[in-house]
This record gives sequence, C-alpha cells and structure tokens, in this order.
Amino acid sequence: MANVTRLLEWIFAFYFLTHIPVTVLLDMQLLLGPLFYPPSLTEFRTWYVTKFKDPIMLEPPSWFTPFMFCEAFLQLPFFPVAAYAFWKGNCKWIRIPAIIYATHVITTLLPILAYILLNDFLSCKYPSPQTVQERVTLFAVYSPYLVIPCLILCVMLFSHQYHQVEKKKKN
Repeated sequence: MANVTRLLEWIFAFYFLTHIPVTVLLDMQLLLGPLFYPPSLTEFRTWYVTKFKDPIMLEPPSWFTPFMFCEAFLQLPFFPVAAYAFWKGNCKWIRIPAIIYATHVITTLLPILAYILLNDFLSCKYPSPQTVQERVTLFAVYSPYLVIPCLILCVMLFSHQYHQVEKKKKN
C-alpha cells in the first residue's frame, strides 16, 4: 500500500507543479486582462477557447469570478508548498492543508462541471459546446481538477501514512 501512496504523491506533486503555470499564464488572464500578458499567451487562450469551446475563459459568468480570485490568492500560494510536500513524500504536516485545498476545489468544480453539462449556450457569442460530444470534451478538460483533488482527499483521510498517532501519556 505504501508504494501506491508514493505513486499518488508523485502524481500530486506533478499536478501542483503543472497547475502553477496554468494558473499564472492562462487562468489569471481573466483577472488581470490582456494588457499584462504578451500576445502569444492571449492568442493561446483564444486558441484554447476555440479548440475546446470553453466560453468561461473569455467571458466568465459572474459566479465564476470569485472562484478565480480564490485560485489566484488562496490556491496559487499553496501549489509550490504542496508540490514540495508530495514530491518529498510522507510529509504529515501537509494533511490538513491538503484536505482544505481538496475540499475547496471539489466544491468549486462541481458547479463548473454542472454549468458545462447543463447550461444553454445557444445565445453565447463565443465558441461554446453545442453538442453532447463538445460538452463531454470540455468536461474532460476540467475533470482532472476534480479527480486529483478527490484522490488527494481520499489519501489524506484514509492513508495510514498520513495519520499521526497520538502517544498515550503514562500516569
């Protein structure tokens, strides 16, 4: 079981390491605007929106903006800390912060995924999912940001490696 946990820790470290450039170079364009980014990055975002039909990344719904602020100011500082802890492995001190992070991300991803699957995009002025296949493709793009936090939460809650055993006091 320890080998499985170690493999998952490496996956988590990779997830957090890759999440840093995604957040800084792509997601934060929604908060900072195109003036803070070179044209190549704004063009990449446009390509992504066109390719994956993700209108959230060009014109986010009002409820999405607080999620972006949380990602920028709460999650982003946590990413390198978590990447370090999981790369090193068996860092019990990451347990509670990782539970908080995972719970937060899961609760933010659920409405995003529901929006992708259930929203009526017919009047959207940007490329948006119109078919079931396009919705499933966009859902698949976002799904690692749900699946990995779910795995993090399970490991932090159920792995014996992350449970600190309290020492009983002798009378």
